[in-house]
Amino acid sequence: MTHTVPPADPATDPQLAASWSDWAGDHTAALIGIPLRIALIVVVLLVVRAVAKRAITRVVQRVLEPSAGESESSRPRRSGRGVVVLHRDRSRARQRREQRARTIGSVLSSAMTVVLFMVGVAMVLDQVGIALGPLLASAGVVGLAIGFGAQSLVADYLSGLLIMIEDQYGVGDSVDLGEAVGEVEQVGLRLTHVRDLNGGLWHIRNGEILRVRNDSQEWARAVLDVAVAYDANLDTVYRVLEEAGRTLREDPDYADVLLEDVSVWGVQSLDADGVTVRLAVRTAPLQQWGVTRELRRRVKDALDAADIEIPFARAVWMRGDPQGPGSADALR
Repeated sequence: MTHTVPPADPATDPQLAASWSDWAGDHTAALIGIPLRIALIVVVLLVVRAVAKRAITRVVQRVLEPSAGESESSRPRRSGRGVVVLHRDRSRARQRREQRARTIGSVLSSAMTVVLFMVGVAMVLDQVGIALGPLLASAGVVGLAIGFGAQSLVADYLSGLLIMIEDQYGVGDSVDLGEAVGEVEQVGLRLTHVRDLNGGLWHIRNGEILRVRNDSQEWARAVLDVAVAYDANLDTVYRVLEEAGRTLREDPDYADVLLEDVSVWGVQSLDADGVTVRLAVRTAPLQQWGVTRELRRRVKDALDAADIEIPFARAVWMRGDPQGPGSADALR
């Protein structure tokens, strides 16, 4: 018959009580100290994260303050299409500044959160007693492999961040990115969306953008070449062109679109049919094409009023030429 030995009672067994107290004393630090230190690490990291996010938010708000508190004196007071255009450009620039500030703030906040998380995990593992050396070595190998496989993705994100920081272009800008030429509809960290003249939407990876031509920043220039006959007096031509430019500048619809007086640069070329004279003027962004069309109309009317001939291509037949006006080839 088997007899079961009852478990010893620490209260009645001095040897067992002593061993229990020794074990409890040896493991008190592990049972209480480690959780407390881990909790302290978590609290400190949360506090650091909250302080950093608050600082990033304040920086973003400081960037947005000038646009939110725009003074009344900086707003256009006169009416007209030119004022509407400038007000639209200011609104677009304000929206782009807000978008860039919020995007950069979000990226910095996310990066800071990831860094703090990694630091917190490393500190917790160190408190638990897990060696960090092999883990860091393994993480380095894995990160190297991921880096080689996703290097184009990393390049896209870095290029997108630099595009926003440097303000190379933004939503609403008219840009030339190589094959993609049109208006920017969206700027992200990885992709840029451009709507071309035919309505097609281009999706361009930021890492593949090697050069950018932005027609929407600060100012543009309207350039017009005018051809006159060789027998025209150039001084008179200059005076007529300057007068046409002056009337355009005095037009209320274009007074705020033109940033300076129209200037006649002079003779641009001597062609077979006439003399080409160039005139130019700085305009508000994206308004150079409309200004060029209106300036071309006014210049044509002014030249007609001054009886200055605008040359056209002429065909000259030599006497005895079988290809003359009466030939069969000439009548085709």
